[in-house]
Amino acid sequence: MNTHSKVVKNPRAKHDFKGRTCSITAVGSYVPARILTNADLENMVETSDEWITSRTGIKARRIAGPTESTADLAARAALQALTSVNLDPTTIDLIIVATVTPDMPFPSTACLVQEKIGATRAAAFDIEAACSGFIYALEIGQQFIMSRTYDTVLVIGAEKLSSIIDWKDRNTCVLFGDGAGAAILQNRPNAHGLLTACMGADGSKGRLLCVPGGGSRQPATADSVSRGLHYIHMDGKETYKNAVQAMFTAGREALRRCELSISEITLVIPHQANRRIIDAVGERLDIRPDQLFINLDKYGNTSAASVAIALDEAVRSGRVRRGDLILMLVFGAGFTWGAAVIEW
Repeated sequence: MNTHSKVVKNPRAKHDFKGRTCSITAVGSYVPARILTNADLENMVETSDEWITSRTGIKARRIAGPTESTADLAARAALQALTSVNLDPTTIDLIIVATVTPDMPFPSTACLVQEKIGATRAAAFDIEAACSGFIYALEIGQQFIMSRTYDTVLVIGAEKLSSIIDWKDRNTCVLFGDGAGAAILQNRPNAHGLLTACMGADGSKGRLLCVPGGGSRQPATADSVSRGLHYIHMDGKETYKNAVQAMFTAGREALRRCELSISEITLVIPHQANRRIIDAVGERLDIRPDQLFINLDKYGNTSAASVAIALDEAVRSGRVRRGDLILMLVFGAGFTWGAAVIEW
């Protein structure tokens, strides 16, 4: 049963002269089997379960095996989504993978996923918007559906962040985990689907959260490796402050575009980075505790996979029903941020 009776404004209608909307018709996710708990981390760095939990809300995270790559995680999530609706991989027209931990600089991880799942007809490419990547990818994929360029688009957020973590740095190693989430985009007749997406970026603050080494500015050398330039570097205080403000602003704008109040939203899925950030954004947007979906305690921050995994879990647990309104909020390195409103 829908929790709202209001006729939702579709802010895209005036731009979509062909009248074709885009809906998420299936979701899937995958997390590795290995669980790394706070107790495990106590044996690795100077930290404690109390310190991690009180500052982040994280109790455990999943860690990929040495032979598992980002493409492997992504393919498993994709196949789960396809299987859930009995969709043949050869019907996929386009694959978009959002990731900051590709298997290699090129070819794209999306091309590797294409081969793994047998999507032989699909075009494929990656995007990089860090933790905001899934919403960025949804918006890109939607354009192909609305323009009638493609009928079926597979969007995946996938990360193997354990491959770029300095396990001696207690300020970052406690935060991140591995995983993947996938969504299939198609037109669903007589449904609004993806109502709006608000995206933003501030490149002037890019160095506050980054991996400095490995690119064209600082290519991999023995010196760059010894200096730890291929690991995540983060200014935690500045990242927190910017994340709260950006997610609040994006969420408020997304609701305004759809002429919705926060009380009409069934479920809010925030980026699962830090419980303090989630609580601060929730307070500013007047989000009720029962509206929030949180799995941060089990998986930590999985970057581009974060809201995708949470969406799949919300659907499978019955927290989302047809017609419900969902608000997703994200923030990541770049800095990048975004919010999306979906009618399920």
